[in-house]
Amino acid sequence: MAQEKKAPTLAIVGATGAVGTVMIDIINHRESVPWGEIRLIASARSAGKKITVRGQERTVVELAPEAFDGVDIALFDVPDEISAQWAPVAAERGAIAVDNSGAFRMDPEVPLVVPEVNADKVHERPKGIIANPNCTTLSMMAALGALHHDFGLRELVVSSYQAASGAGQEGIDRLQAEIAAVAGKGVGSRAGDVAEALAAAGLPEETPFKAPLALNVVPWAGSRKDDGWTSEELKVRNESRKILGIPDLRVSATCVRVPVVTTHALAVHATFEREVTVEQAHRVFEAQPTVVLRDDHDKGVFPTPAGVVGTDPTYVGRVRQALDFPNTLDFFVCGDNLRKGAALNTYEIAETLAK
Repeated sequence: MAQEKKAPTLAIVGATGAVGTVMIDIINHRESVPWGEIRLIASARSAGKKITVRGQERTVVELAPEAFDGVDIALFDVPDEISAQWAPVAAERGAIAVDNSGAFRMDPEVPLVVPEVNADKVHERPKGIIANPNCTTLSMMAALGALHHDFGLRELVVSSYQAASGAGQEGIDRLQAEIAAVAGKGVGSRAGDVAEALAAAGLPEETPFKAPLALNVVPWAGSRKDDGWTSEELKVRNESRKILGIPDLRVSATCVRVPVVTTHALAVHATFEREVTVEQAHRVFEAQPTVVLRDDHDKGVFPTPAGVVGTDPTYVGRVRQALDFPNTLDFFVCGDNLRKGAALNTYEIAETLAK
């Protein structure tokens, strides 16, 4: 008689952080995998905290090599330097490490996975590590990957409209403070008056956004790279190539920070090898279980960050055939950068492995 397979043990590293908290919420609401033990791991500062997961109170344990003993899948929601040190330790202890940081994304021996696009890559992991893409790339990848499957993507031009939460809790706190500082002040009609209002409210000049974000947009997200590009823009280029398996894909991205708390949006200009119509694109999107089409030009129906924040799907609208570019579509995409853009995709990789 065949022995019943033991339910896998799942670990969440960084369980008390912003993304780890979202991860636990997702686990509590998605029961497709009957996990055995769910182990919560964090820094010594958070060790001992009690968190309820799937109806059971669990105690956070300190990050240490022995914390991974008996773990089948370890989800990492921690800074790059912590993942770089500890994901290999988890793999050495027998776990499959699924990492949400940027530490391993471009490592040729680490697959970069979006389950809707390249789920088969979870089995190609010589280092025992699987990487989760950047939240900006992820916001469009389910929709773009589906179109690529049918029509063959050739060129990609993207403008992103990235939420403050992409800069972490510091970004959220700064935006909220700026909004409070300018509310009711009648500013925004003279150059420099927003900055003056922030200074008058006592906000420090140092900001994660390079410029005031309230009543403004800032054409900079990420760190400075060569020739005027930012790290976020290069991630869109490099990660899209790797996920889609198109190493020579022509990509240009401009990443903009906007005064939205959570949910990234992107304007996508995609050129394909084969002719594609709006009607065909609609059918492709409607066939994807994790994509929601909101596209009625006559009724003004399209996705916005405020309308989709806190939900799991990728939302697509404003689908148009480019007027001056053959085989090209323009469309608008929204995705919650803390859910599908981070915690949810990481967890979906774990679900793929467990199934």
